[in-house]
Amino acid sequence: MQDAELRALIEFAGTLADAARAVILPHFRAPLDVANKKNDGRFDPVTVADREAEQIIRSRIMEEYPAHGILGEEFGSIPGSSGLTWCIDPIDGTRAFIMGVPQWGVLIGLHDGAAPVLGVMDQPFTGERFTGSRLGASVSRGGKSIALRTRACPYLADAVLTTTHPGAFGKKSEHDAYLRVAAQVRMHRYGGDCYSYAMLAHGLIDLVIETALQPYDIQALIPIIQAAGGVITNWRGGPADQGGQVIAAGDARMHVAALELLKADAD
Repeated sequence: MQDAELRALIEFAGTLADAARAVILPHFRAPLDVANKKNDGRFDPVTVADREAEQIIRSRIMEEYPAHGILGEEFGSIPGSSGLTWCIDPIDGTRAFIMGVPQWGVLIGLHDGAAPVLGVMDQPFTGERFTGSRLGASVSRGGKSIALRTRACPYLADAVLTTTHPGAFGKKSEHDAYLRVAAQVRMHRYGGDCYSYAMLAHGLIDLVIETALQPYDIQALIPIIQAAGGVITNWRGGPADQGGQVIAAGDARMHVAALELLKADAD
């Protein structure tokens, strides 16, 4: 992919985020019906905002790039013929959304068949938009844009670590592995969903460790973190684009140290 084509696709991804903002914001901190996608006693919420946002993103992709594939959380997969697939989570952090907490975002990524090549994490309520590709990583708000850079933090003892929720780990052994790392760091916190990865790219968090992720939970975030200077892999050190067990680190030395503590429980 040439730089000009990539820039055009990044600009288009921004228009998708704009469209999602317009349909999501009227529902935030407003009366809202919440449905449960699970029928096994677990709670997996979805709202009209999730569905409307994904629908408008899908419709615009199909109109502008009909040969592109689409994978979205709410409406599944549509194969394409171009080798490029958009990966969409219309609201990553629906639990935070329904609580009125602004730790959620719209995730829009583009995968070229080998790896994600661009990613957008948009937070409509705060007006922040995080964008990443091989051309760089930035955050924009209010018409101003700044480059993103992870911070140097080689030692676990100096690190800030986060994960979304202890109950989100697929197995108890995975949470125990997380706690092995947490015991070594300066501070660890729960909560954040995609916003934590954005803050890692911003240089404010050093480690994010999670499991049981889907491709649409992570693909948009990978180019942002990598372009900001961070490392994001699975717990074996391989690609993270298919989700599962994921570790993101702002410093490659930190990544090595944390991976050593996780690898015994890596799938």
